[in-house]
Amino acid sequence: MATPDLSLKPAGTTRWDLLALGEIMLRLDPGDTRVRVARSFQVWEGGGEYNVARGLRRCFGLRTAVATAFADNEVGRLLEDFVLQGGVSMDYVLWRSFDGVGRQTRNGLNFTERGFGVRGAVGVPDRGHTAASQLKPGDFDWDRIFGEQGVRWLHTGGIFAALSETTADLVIEAVQAAKRHGVCVSYDLNYRPSLWKSIGGQAKAREVNRRIAPYIDVMIGNEEDFTAALGFQVEGADDNLLHLDVSAFKHMIQTAVTTYPNFKVVGTTLRAARTATVNDWGAICWAGGQFYESRPYPDLEIFDRVGGGDSFASGLIYGLLTSGDPQKAVEYGAAHGALAMTTPGDTSMATQREVEALMKGGGARVQR
Repeated sequence: MATPDLSLKPAGTTRWDLLALGEIMLRLDPGDTRVRVARSFQVWEGGGEYNVARGLRRCFGLRTAVATAFADNEVGRLLEDFVLQGGVSMDYVLWRSFDGVGRQTRNGLNFTERGFGVRGAVGVPDRGHTAASQLKPGDFDWDRIFGEQGVRWLHTGGIFAALSETTADLVIEAVQAAKRHGVCVSYDLNYRPSLWKSIGGQAKAREVNRRIAPYIDVMIGNEEDFTAALGFQVEGADDNLLHLDVSAFKHMIQTAVTTYPNFKVVGTTLRAARTATVNDWGAICWAGGQFYESRPYPDLEIFDRVGGGDSFASGLIYGLLTSGDPQKAVEYGAAHGALAMTTPGDTSMATQREVEALMKGGGARVQR
């Protein structure tokens, strides 16, 4: 085993084990029907970066916080209630005045269908002019947060960086400050075509993510993320990703870590979506010049795939924070992601005991 040198601060020496920087939205879930015909929605909270912090807090018991902004109205207070229920600290949530209509600032919504069988999951974000999208450099005192209060790990990602020019600049400011203070930094590329479509598409995504990549210790993403957001090509993947040549994907990761030698760990999920509700699932972690693969989860039955990758990320980070063992970390990530997709909503409802039982090959036998 090649233990990656993440230079982590010892547990218990900082206020926070992990701080997430990103937007949190309300997810409106039509359940078994479609958004276009729904008459009622179940409401959850979710956000690519926040989901990682919440998973680490609720499943793994670590101390986490989120840096974001809400418009101060009833929707914002509903988001606050969700975050408080998740146990994630709100110390770095900035409240912005609501103008009464939402022309200047508002809270984001995400209408999301889970999909079923041959009908894939669909997300319809409604997040223009949100409070979080207007965050900018100078909004957070990183020297106080990282230096005086102390953080072991910063997590952010490509969803937040795509929201505006200022959020991309804020990500750069945050990761640079984290490096000054010896904080490990992870980044999930999380490429979303809808977010980049009106601001330059893949070309803009690559420009922004290539500015951020030199400051990242742990890079997370799937094959589409590395191709679209950083420009690395994976030979042998078809449009449905059912025949992904894993050896070609490993070669792409080798190219990525040569291009960015600051990458100490690269974590990625491997998903073949046979239908919206049956996937082959697994994960790979590169660290110290070696690859580590999780146990495979063939024909994994999916209840709600949204957030599976974020739960993989939180499990991977937990394993690295607590053991430094890349094999154990990728197993934590794959098992946590698999369990998270068996329940509704963006965030994990799994327990650490369930994750560790699945890692050991535990099944779905009734527990009494």
